[in-house]
Amino acid sequence: MNVEKVLDTMKAAGKALKAGEIAEAAGMDKKEVDKAMKVLKKEGMIVSPKVCYWQPK
Repeated sequence: MNVEKVLDTMKAAGKALKAGEIAEAAGMDKKEVDKAMKVLKKEGMIVSPKVCYWQPK
């Protein structure tokens, strides 16, 4: 599922990433990444250390 792919990509990076960087690293469309991140945010699985950057909690 895209949500797991996005989370795995974020964990593998080891640093906070922007949605566009996650899309590029995962080989996904940015719109799909945005949808997956919305789910992850709602579930509290990712946090934003600074504006527009996200990382696993």
